Amino acid sequence: MKYRTTRARTSLRLPPRGALASKQARKGEERRGRRCGNSNQLCERREPARDSKKGGKRAGLAAPIQPMRKPPSVSRSCDAACAPPPSLPPPNKEAERGQRREACASASRDCSASVSLLRSPPPGSLAPVARMAPASAASFAQPLLLLLALGSSAWVGASWKEARKPNVVLILTDDQDTYLGGMTPLKKTNALIAEMGITFSNAYVPSALCCPSRASILTGKYPHNHHVVNNTLEGNCSSKSWQKIQEPYTFPAILKSVCGYQTFFAGKYLNEYGAEDAGGIGHVPPGWSFWYALEKNSKYYNYTLSVNGKARKHGENYSVDYLTDVLANVSLDFLEYKSNFEPFFMMIATPAPHSPWVAAPQYMKSFTNVSAPRNSNFNIHGKDKHWLIRQAKTPMTNSSIQFLDDAFRKRWQTLLSVDDLVEKLVKRLEFHGELNNTYIFYTSDNGFHTGQFSLPIDKRQLYEFDIKVPLLVRGPGVKANQTNKMLVANIDLGPTILDIAGYDLNKTQMDGMSLLPLLRGDSNVTWRSDVLVEYQGEGHNSTDPTCPALGPGVTHCFPDCVCEDAYNNTYACVRTLSASWDLQYCEFDDREVFVEVYNLTADPHQITNIAKTIDQEILEKMNYRLMMLQSCTGATCRTPGVFDLGYKFNPHLMFSNHGIQMRRLFTRSL
Repeated sequence: MKYRTTRARTSLRLPPRGALASKQARKGEERRGRRCGNSNQLCERREPARDSKKGGKRAGLAAPIQPMRKPPSVSRSCDAACAPPPSLPPPNKEAERGQRREACASASRDCSASVSLLRSPPPGSLAPVARMAPASAASFAQPLLLLLALGSSAWVGASWKEARKPNVVLILTDDQDTYLGGMTPLKKTNALIAEMGITFSNAYVPSALCCPSRASILTGKYPHNHHVVNNTLEGNCSSKSWQKIQEPYTFPAILKSVCGYQTFFAGKYLNEYGAEDAGGIGHVPPGWSFWYALEKNSKYYNYTLSVNGKARKHGENYSVDYLTDVLANVSLDFLEYKSNFEPFFMMIATPAPHSPWVAAPQYMKSFTNVSAPRNSNFNIHGKDKHWLIRQAKTPMTNSSIQFLDDAFRKRWQTLLSVDDLVEKLVKRLEFHGELNNTYIFYTSDNGFHTGQFSLPIDKRQLYEFDIKVPLLVRGPGVKANQTNKMLVANIDLGPTILDIAGYDLNKTQMDGMSLLPLLRGDSNVTWRSDVLVEYQGEGHNSTDPTCPALGPGVTHCFPDCVCEDAYNNTYACVRTLSASWDLQYCEFDDREVFVEVYNLTADPHQITNIAKTIDQEILEKMNYRLMMLQSCTGATCRTPGVFDLGYKFNPHLMFSNHGIQMRRLFTRSL
């Protein structure tokens, strides 16, 4: 059956399916390209894929992934046990068919284990995509031959899927808030994921910026443990250090090398991915069977993709280049060509609703009467906040307000294409019978603000509008139409997905917690009451020539010299949510000793800083808790919070990661 796709067309070229020993597979290989010498490797050849229209062509990927070979001993034993007779047995030969079924099942188990070991290099030595297939040709062959021997494709397919691990899809948007109604445009997404599953109403990011937050998703760690502190190479964003120390141990790397998952990535990875100083787009991180990543930051047109390490440039023709639609199409292609005998993980990272806010043509006139919300912290002065917030001009000029209203509308317009992507993906999963065995996660890397405390547009700040994100989940065992108020963070995504795959989380050093008990509705769950939020400001210790009055170090400035960041906009916060407290405590690392504290029960928009009026004992406890969380790793990040019954202050746990110099500093401060 052929499928009608969206306007932007692209095709994902996957390894040949079927046994290399079978006549059908050999013919398939001849169609795709001739063999290279006597090897088992297909010569590189570009093959146009089928289009939804008769006679149409779609651009194929330039470099097919090379299949791995099994050793002769493994291959011979598998093929001999599972090879079908010259013709399928007549229906009345039940005894012969039963013997063959038993022999094939046994051989398939043994061979699958052997192939799994062959495809799983040790941690830290995972081969890039171009050198390792998502599954060897032989691993495709065994299930196919087993199917032929049994003579019933429907029975085999159903039983195989029932026994297979769940699939996982993670959809990650860019700069999508929940505080300002960022989920409102996504009618289909709300119907297909939120209403069919669970909405986490208190989901936070450990850093309100793209690269640190995405690194936390991949590693399951706080920024002080993965060391990605901002969006620059100097801040460890996709740097060589990140590639060497963190990438081999991300949760996709574990899924692929240990858990036997096919893994697929499409979209924005990290902001500095593709930088020439860090390997360029030829670098494919370990853990990905299929890699379709955007070079650098979000764009909608005129961008370059790394297709399994090979550059592919796109222009500005909507029908073939609009990035959100390109990601949708290549994702649907993956679902068509993937192996049906292994679970899969997909991560689809859209550019929307990040700037430059270019909507698809059919959506450019949407939301014409919508403007940014005028809530109680809109266009007011942050008089009791850190100096960077205080420098904003209040009230904002009419031109600034018009600009942010326009940005707000365009952000929503770009999300309509994401809504289409979600609908197509869910329908395709349902068509293939995969939906009931697939968890779908929908979230964002950070929030956003439009005029709060007179800051025009950006993220980075410590307030709810920047650190709170949507998190929707549907999947096996998840009841429909639920809302969960537990305090969760994106460092929980990695542990959750590994838990779904059956991996022992005690083998990781992840700081997050598995959400799986919450997804299943377990009643006896001991959960956290606080999370850490930390950020290291960008900028250099020099004066911006266009805004000299602001002094050195400011960056991301608007024409009227309202700046969104500075090198000393460096802070750490404890966000607490317990039965009795809804509190945020923050300290700035600056020459100006500054603390911000908010009681969100009484002040949900964080207008009044109560640092000078709150009980001194609470301040001291929060200060201790913050220091401990800033030095935590793994299980120590999940200890009881200040307002939990089991809380106790242990100074020996503080600064355990920061060496003797920090411990001496702490001792002197006591």
